[in-house]
Amino acid sequence: MAPIPEEPGLPGNEGELSPKPEFMPRYPGSGRLRGKVAIVTGGDSGIGRAVAILFAREGANVAIAYLNEHADAHHTEALCKAEGAEVMLSAGDLGDQRHASGFVRAVIDRWGRLDVLVNNAGEQHPDQDITDITPEQLQRTFQTNIFSMFYMVQAARPHLQSGATIVNCTSVTMYQGSAGLLDYSSTKGAITAFTRSLSENLVGEGIRVNAVAPGPIWTPLNPAGGAPPEKIPTFGQNTPMGRAGQPNEVAPAFLFLACEDSSYMSGQVLHPNGGSVING
Repeated sequence: MAPIPEEPGLPGNEGELSPKPEFMPRYPGSGRLRGKVAIVTGGDSGIGRAVAILFAREGANVAIAYLNEHADAHHTEALCKAEGAEVMLSAGDLGDQRHASGFVRAVIDRWGRLDVLVNNAGEQHPDQDITDITPEQLQRTFQTNIFSMFYMVQAARPHLQSGATIVNCTSVTMYQGSAGLLDYSSTKGAITAFTRSLSENLVGEGIRVNAVAPGPIWTPLNPAGGAPPEKIPTFGQNTPMGRAGQPNEVAPAFLFLACEDSSYMSGQVLHPNGGSVING
């Protein structure tokens, strides 16, 4: 997809953030993903980085898809390798079906299997008036946030065996709404419906599909242009806990849904959101 003028800085570089996000796992690994192969989209930074490192610590080999933040991606690669994992990096636009398909094919060519698919890549563009959302922005947001998930699952499906898991990243905005993120929150609603419907479609094959709906998490997305600059100093303070969350506070929810700890769960959503009580 061609760049759009609204957010030329996205997705943003984690190395430039201050304070730095907390992404390292908080506890030793216990082999919950030993011998498995996992794909993490948007795995170069933010929540995706924390998930990739945690999966590596738990014994998985990790394939990381990202858009263009090469420095962040190589940093995440090094951190995963330090946990003992084999790592594959793939730069490009997963909203392009050909790229998504090629990425999955490369994973299978390297490891011969795929056990966990984490659809985490996403973007957002704040606009206070619906008339400010251009057709280019609307298409790009849907293409990145939900079309890419369809493309990834379509490419992965022939390689997913009974016991495989898919974990999608939705958002608290799907449940609460967001006046300034109309297109973004709409894609997150689509992701939740996709999660529930895909679960119904695949659960009989022994493939579980769940999702995580984070609240405000300190990642490059918002400071790089995903939120108005005036809101950054108080980002997350409207939660009951009074603060933004850290990526390593969200990653364990993805691990739980990816491993056998959640063997009796499918079509569900977990809510690491700072204490906001929502229906869902």
